[in-house]
Amino acid sequence: QLHLAESGGGSVTAGGSLRLSCVVSGYNVGTLSMAWFRQVSGKEREGVACITYNAEKTDLADSVKGRFTISRDRGKSALYLQMNSLNTEDTATYYCAARAPWTMGCNIRAPTDYVHWGQGTQVTVSS
Repeated sequence: QLHLAESGGGSVTAGGSLRLSCVVSGYNVGTLSMAWFRQVSGKEREGVACITYNAEKTDLADSVKGRFTISRDRGKSALYLQMNSLNTEDTATYYCAARAPWTMGCNIRAPTDYVHWGQGTQVTVSS
């Protein structure tokens, strides 16, 4: 059973940084194309970043380019989202997600392509 567990969220002031982690259990992270999404209550889920299972392709939403970085550590079976220069518009619940194993793809505009989801971690940025 594939399980995703996010951590690292919290409250920061604008300009600060956070690193989100998503630990993968039950499956080899090296077989998973994964992504980070975020959602504000009452709004649609927004794609933030994605990475293919071979880590050869990544993509970032325009709103976070230059500030966020997605990475993966196969040894730790984890996906990361390094978030720098945070602003109040980054406030949301952040979710990690995975496609079915061995499914190539990196599309932050297609959340339905991701079939496994974590429980989310809250990020709050104050001015």
